[in-house]
Amino acid sequence: MLIIKPSSLGDIIHTLPFLKAVKDSFPDARIDWVISKNLKGLIENNPLINEVIDFDKDSWKNIKNLSGTINEISLLKKILKSKKYDIAVDLQGLLRSGIITYYTPAGTKIGFADAREGSRFFYNRKISVNGTVHAVDKCLEIARAIGAEAGKVKFPLTIDEASRGRVKKLINNLNEYVVVIPSARWITKIWPAEYFTALIRKIKFPCVIAGGKGDKDIAKKIIGLLKDKNMDNPSISTLTKGGIRGVVDFCGRTDLKELVALIAGARAVVSNDTGPMHIAAAFNKPLVALLGPTDPVRTGPYGWQKNKNFRVIKSGVSCSPCFKKKCSNFVCMDNISVDEVFEAIEEYL
Repeated sequence: MLIIKPSSLGDIIHTLPFLKAVKDSFPDARIDWVISKNLKGLIENNPLINEVIDFDKDSWKNIKNLSGTINEISLLKKILKSKKYDIAVDLQGLLRSGIITYYTPAGTKIGFADAREGSRFFYNRKISVNGTVHAVDKCLEIARAIGAEAGKVKFPLTIDEASRGRVKKLINNLNEYVVVIPSARWITKIWPAEYFTALIRKIKFPCVIAGGKGDKDIAKKIIGLLKDKNMDNPSISTLTKGGIRGVVDFCGRTDLKELVALIAGARAVVSNDTGPMHIAAAFNKPLVALLGPTDPVRTGPYGWQKNKNFRVIKSGVSCSPCFKKKCSNFVCMDNISVDEVFEAIEEYL
C-alpha cells in the first residue's frame, strides 16, 4: 500500500490512526508513505512504515522553479513506477495528491468522493463520508472500506531518542514545563500576543514558547512584552537561552523530531488551532486549545468532547466557525479571555 498524505503537520497526525488500523489488520502488509520533505521527520523511522518517499511540495507552487518541479515530478513518477503497489490511498484529496495517485501503478486507487481540485477523477474507488466528522474518523472510513478493523483510535507517533536528549539539554534537564504555541498558519487563528503575555505571567511553571522559524516575530513580541512588565519571578525555575527568567523562546530552534520530543515531555500545552496542538493530542497531553474560525468537531483535538485532558475554548460568537483565513474583525479570538484560559490550564497544573 502507498499512503499519499504530503501535508500538513496536523493532517499527518490525523492520518496516523489509519496507518495503525491498517497495519494491525494486515501485519504483513508493506506500507510506504509519500510526504512533503519538510514534514518527513514526523514519520521517519516509524516501525509501521517500510519506506518514506519525500518530495519538495512547496517548490511545486513556485512558477519560477518550473524546470525543477518538472524534474522532481519526473523523479517521483520514476520511483512510483518501480513499485508494485496493490493499493494507493489518497488521503489528501487535492490536485497534487491526485496526480501522484495517477502515477502510482496500483490496481486500486482510492480516495474521498468529495476530494477537491478534481483529484477524485484519478481514483477508481471513491468513498463517501456522510455528515460532519473529525478528520481522523474520515480517514478511518477508508481503512474500513479496504477491510481493516478500526476500533480504538491510536496514534503511533514515535519519539526520537536522540532528539529527546537534545531537548533535555536545551531546557537544562527541566522536569516540568508548559509548552505555549502562540502562532498558526492562518492569521485568524491567532490569539493576541498580549493575551499570551498575560497568561504566561500568571503561570507558575516555566514556559517554553514553541513553533517554527516563521513564528519568531510573535514569540519575540511576547518576550519583549514580558520584559517590559518585569516578568522576572524568583518563584519560577530558570530558563535562560533565548528568553528571560521563567520563559524561553524555542521558535525556529527545534526540528520536527525535537518539537515532538519537547511536547511529549511537557506537563501541559496551550495552543492555537495549529499542527503542534495535534501532536499534544496524540500524546494525550493536558491541552487547552483556543479555536476561533475553525470547527473543533472537524479538526479540534481528537476526542476532546469526552477526554478530560483536553479543553477546547471558543468565544461563542455567532459568526464562528467561518473558516476564513482573512478577516477584518478578529472578534472570535479576541473575545477569549485570559482568565478563562488560565483557569483551564490551572486545572492541569
